[in-house]
Amino acid sequence: MRIGIAGTGNMARALGAQWSRAGHDVLVGGRDAGRAAALAGGIGARAGTLREAALHGGDAVLLAVPYAAAVGVVSALADAVRGRTLIDCTNPVAPGFVLETRGGPSAAERIAAAAPGASVVKAFNLCHESVWRLTPPVFDGRPLAVPLCGDDVPALDTVRLLVRDLGCVPVDGGGLDRAALLEATAALLIGLWVGEGVDAQAIAPPLEYAGGGAAPAESRDATPV
Repeated sequence: MRIGIAGTGNMARALGAQWSRAGHDVLVGGRDAGRAAALAGGIGARAGTLREAALHGGDAVLLAVPYAAAVGVVSALADAVRGRTLIDCTNPVAPGFVLETRGGPSAAERIAAAAPGASVVKAFNLCHESVWRLTPPVFDGRPLAVPLCGDDVPALDTVRLLVRDLGCVPVDGGGLDRAALLEATAALLIGLWVGEGVDAQAIAPPLEYAGGGAAPAESRDATPV
């Protein structure tokens, strides 16, 4: 695939390295030409401007800039990302682990509004960039699941392939109107991990218990305390 990456930060480096390693044609674009060249050289990609990254990404464009800059960057590139699959991995999380977008549209919906000709897919926002560097992200034998939210079927299919290239499992999170739930989940998880030092995986039961299924016999027979 031809993948453009708009941004030169840690997420651009982590995901770009994995996709380049998988054989995709990756171009990293940024405002700072030197930084873009250094990142691209380190991951086996090419370097350019933000616009060149958007134009290069005929199959997908990863928006890997801080949320505070995301809408402005996308607005300036709206013509270049028209008809493209635009992957939003931003997190609008403010100090105190609260959503900057609370009470309004999600970050993904604001990005989509800034580039109405693009097919926006929310993905890759629930994990620290260090997780995306793992080859692959498998924990206790279970591959990492990556929820996706979007409205365009071909765009979702493209991102599913890119998720699988990381050794992960794509999960249908619903339409773009549900991206706010992914962003809120990120705020909650980051607050637990960073703010409280809690293993956030422990807050959810295994799947067999999630729907109110029967508990194991030893649990049913236990005497309430």
